[in-house]
Amino acid sequence: MGSVRVGEDGAVPYGRPLRVALDGDGTVIAKARQLAAGFLTQMQADHGLHVSQRALDLTQLVVSELVTNARKYAPGPILLNLRITGATVEVEVWDSDPVLPVARAADAGRVGQHGLEIVMAVAQSFEARREPVGKRVTARITLTDDPSGSHTGCPPP
Repeated sequence: MGSVRVGEDGAVPYGRPLRVALDGDGTVIAKARQLAAGFLTQMQADHGLHVSQRALDLTQLVVSELVTNARKYAPGPILLNLRITGATVEVEVWDSDPVLPVARAADAGRVGQHGLEIVMAVAQSFEARREPVGKRVTARITLTDDPSGSHTGCPPP
């Protein structure tokens, strides 16, 4: 009998995660957004997973912001990992810069540099940690519009 790997939060991941290395010019941001939308659409088709339009839009937004930051502040490739864990989609971005991101204080008059603020506002959880090389930033977005989180996001048995 095989074993099932349980995530740090106790939720069981399912489906095949998406793992892709991104490198190149500014088109990687659009490519990452397309990959995220395709991943969630495929999970819906293959597993009957319910993904609200809001969750799809927020996932693309979070992917866009995290990949933009990685491209802007770190040299080299960017690794994008997406997986479904319980009732959330986990967006994980690795880059080669060990400096952890810090959200700036809210300032409506500031032009730009609001990406991390946005990610932290729309994600169910956010974490940034140093790796032996670089850093890994993870955001989790609820798959349904249910604010209580009582839906599992998984198809009925």
